[in-house]
Amino acid sequence: MSVSKAPTSENGLPDAGLRAAIIDAADAAQARCVGLLSDLVRQPSLLGAEAGAQALMADRFAALGLEVDRFEVDEAAISSLPGFSPPVLPDAYAGRANVVGVHRPREARGRSLILNGHIDVVPTGPAELWTTPPFEPRIADGRLYGRGAGDMKAGIAAYTAAFEALASLGYRPAAPVYLQSVIEEECTGNGALACLHRGYRADAAVIPEPFNHTLSIAQVGVMWVRLAVTGTPAHVLDTAAGTNAIEAATTLAAHLKALEVRWNEPGRRHHAFCDHPHPLNINLGRIEGGEWTSSVPTRCAVDLRLGFYPGQDPRAVRDEVADALARALSDDPALAGVSAELVWTGFQAEGCAIDPKHPLLAMLADSHRAVRGDEPRHVALTCTTDARFFALYGDTPATCYGPEATRIHGIDESVSLDSVRDVTRVLALFIAGWCGLEPA
Repeated sequence: MSVSKAPTSENGLPDAGLRAAIIDAADAAQARCVGLLSDLVRQPSLLGAEAGAQALMADRFAALGLEVDRFEVDEAAISSLPGFSPPVLPDAYAGRANVVGVHRPREARGRSLILNGHIDVVPTGPAELWTTPPFEPRIADGRLYGRGAGDMKAGIAAYTAAFEALASLGYRPAAPVYLQSVIEEECTGNGALACLHRGYRADAAVIPEPFNHTLSIAQVGVMWVRLAVTGTPAHVLDTAAGTNAIEAATTLAAHLKALEVRWNEPGRRHHAFCDHPHPLNINLGRIEGGEWTSSVPTRCAVDLRLGFYPGQDPRAVRDEVADALARALSDDPALAGVSAELVWTGFQAEGCAIDPKHPLLAMLADSHRAVRGDEPRHVALTCTTDARFFALYGDTPATCYGPEATRIHGIDESVSLDSVRDVTRVLALFIAGWCGLEPA
């Protein structure tokens, strides 16, 4: 196919004829997109087990003619960087690689772009509660079911198909583009941080997280903390002789969760979250403790997830939590004889925000309107994503735009395949407008 410099319209997107051709090419790539998504769902890429899925991505990037950069996270190298979070696995990163597909234009004329997605998925929960096994993709009623289908293997498949759609028309981006498949977004984000350490920067980053065709303008900070409680053991024939660590842990967790009420008061909010009914949550996510059913338990550990606003210093949040713990131990008679400590591990993630009028959001909105015909909503996310690394530490404006998914982190997670198709269309148009195009 003979091609020349791509014609553009006033808003920077391709002109109407090329827009239609790009959308048709994205539709033609849909079967391969769904095939890749299905193959990725079959790979149980839980924490520490991402290798199979990353091998698939390396092969797909190579098939697209991209330079493949595959590298392990170097914990020693990133541990002193802003944004680092303590890993939750021992010997955390041996054999666990990020995979980046690198496109370099012949002559860089447009703006560079990072397309980022995380390959790791959260645990399935009880497999018997799923309609079909969680790592066997199932298509029904226009949706693909399976763990990670929505969060966020669909987004990875969509940005891969978008790049492929442009190539099928004889075009490549006229700027550097980096397709990143990273590990450990679900607990630290150190995979994305390792990409920054490796030198990946761009004029913008888009992460196709499954937020139903919205544009993210802010996200909260997130921290994980383990509350380690020690009581006094005793035989149950005289429970008064001991201090029950499990009961004490739940009492202490309630004291800490009371911070949630104060943090959500209107006067304390970041402006992006003023209209949200309840932006910050403290979640009691795991509890383990006790030694013997007929013994008063000595120890108990509770894992909590805390949300906080963009602009807040994580050290100040940790200090506030530590003060609340100290007050509870001092003032609550039910905690007499109890000791407890806070262990900060996993997410220590700052919040971030982007100007709603940034050109990145404007061009994504133009691309969305060209595909879906309506106005994309701006949302402030009450979770964290890897966008924070690019925005806060990489001088790279970042947002999320991805498909519609249900029950992410839950049972019978699924993603709308029509929505995945539309994200592919939007991303293909956005790449063309943001980066410009050159003949392949």
